[in-house]
Amino acid sequence: MSKARHKARSRAIQAIYDWQVSGNDVRDVEEYFLTEQNMKKTDLDYFSELLHGIPKHLSELDAQLQPLLDRPMAEVDPVEKAILRIGAYEFAHRIDVPYRVVINEAVELAKEFGAEESHKYINSVLDKLAIKLRSVEVNARRTGG
Repeated sequence: MSKARHKARSRAIQAIYDWQVSGNDVRDVEEYFLTEQNMKKTDLDYFSELLHGIPKHLSELDAQLQPLLDRPMAEVDPVEKAILRIGAYEFAHRIDVPYRVVINEAVELAKEFGAEESHKYINSVLDKLAIKLRSVEVNARRTGG
């Protein structure tokens, strides 16, 4: 795992949370993070891709996640929602990132930013989504191939 990529995901969770809660334009949120937050050693291209890609593909991502949730998306905690959306985006649009990396990063970020047990929920939902979106990769790993 690249530390610069990890920082990009960490900042993206915060920025997406901000966008979800404030309703501000994603460009304004990005500008704030780039000028007011410590973005040193952050993969800025990846941060920007996540921050712009999630709103762009929001209905697709939420449609993939909703059947796997135990409540309506509107009732999911905003931090968990941001993490789940990043995971769903990476599964669907960043095939170069192994599914285990997506899940592990999401779990670690849930431990850092989420509620006490949220990492278990994140792990469960993204594990099911990996089977749905990355079945070949998941099956190959499970069968040792």
